[in-house]
Amino acid sequence: MSRNRLPAHRLERLVRRAARGDQRAWDTLVSEFSGMIWALARAHRLHDANAADVAQATWILLLEHLDRIDEPARIGAWLATTARRECLRVIRDGSRSVLYGDEAPEQAAPDMLPGEALLISERDSALRESFSRLRDSDQALLRLLMAEPRPPYEEIAAALDMPIGSIGPTRQRALGRLRRELHKQGTLTLMTA
Repeated sequence: MSRNRLPAHRLERLVRRAARGDQRAWDTLVSEFSGMIWALARAHRLHDANAADVAQATWILLLEHLDRIDEPARIGAWLATTARRECLRVIRDGSRSVLYGDEAPEQAAPDMLPGEALLISERDSALRESFSRLRDSDQALLRLLMAEPRPPYEEIAAALDMPIGSIGPTRQRALGRLRRELHKQGTLTLMTA
């Protein structure tokens, strides 16, 4: 379950305390926004190694600019914009290839019955396949909306460079397209059963 974001006045205090060297304030900021940064990097289809590089570069840039942030209460939007720019830089510079490991499917839990594991594997495969057929913009939006903790719409809008008011309707259309893709594969009935 997604936890609530910190209120603006608390974010402002955290940024100011972190700028003065308060490690606990810094750790709270990292805890609060790491999921959003990671989801944004993955929304740009970066492999784990490149996504980790983007996250690290984003945090380093924040550390370098922490005492010059104009609107500390909007630190999430600042991080989203910075992470998006870092993603684009990594893509432009030519992302490094990860040959093994990052894209391997997760193994089913050992205590599952063989039939259950097969059904879950087929369902997950169909969902991944249908998801991969969506527009890149739909995939990016849905990844951010599923991040834990889910970033507020203001940060999603900054990350995707879209108006806040269009996030909900765009999400609905993206989910509709995903349902149609699943229906084409004949998987939708399996997932709702």
